[in-house]
Amino acid sequence: MNTDHKTTKEFPGKLVYGIAIVITILLGLASRRYGHHLPEVLAQHSGDALWAMMVYFGFRLFLGRRGMVFSVILSILFSFGIEFSQLYQAEWINQIRSHSIGALILGRGFLVIDLVRYSLGIIIAVALDNVLQTWLNSRKN
Repeated sequence: MNTDHKTTKEFPGKLVYGIAIVITILLGLASRRYGHHLPEVLAQHSGDALWAMMVYFGFRLFLGRRGMVFSVILSILFSFGIEFSQLYQAEWINQIRSHSIGALILGRGFLVIDLVRYSLGIIIAVALDNVLQTWLNSRKN
């Protein structure tokens, strides 16, 4: 009986993170396709920031019980790890990067500015997460 209550209690949070992931992916894809309609600063920086936000929301979805700080640390390590992996330019990984999905996941070339974009995206995601947590907690009361 206690397990059922626990599962029901966790589901809305997981649902919210799942929705946040889908929305973030759609916004990221839209920023690439329709970036020419955005202000230049958003067009240049939003894709990487949104990618890092999606990573953060993914860690919250699957490891949310470990806490927000844990998800932040993993998001930074994962995002920075992907960026630094772009320094590795073997033929096999470049073939993966040459495809759209591979490029979206692994990127194509190391840029220091991407580390800043990822950091800002994670900060924004944490701020949104705090808003979502406050909203979910207010609904419980």
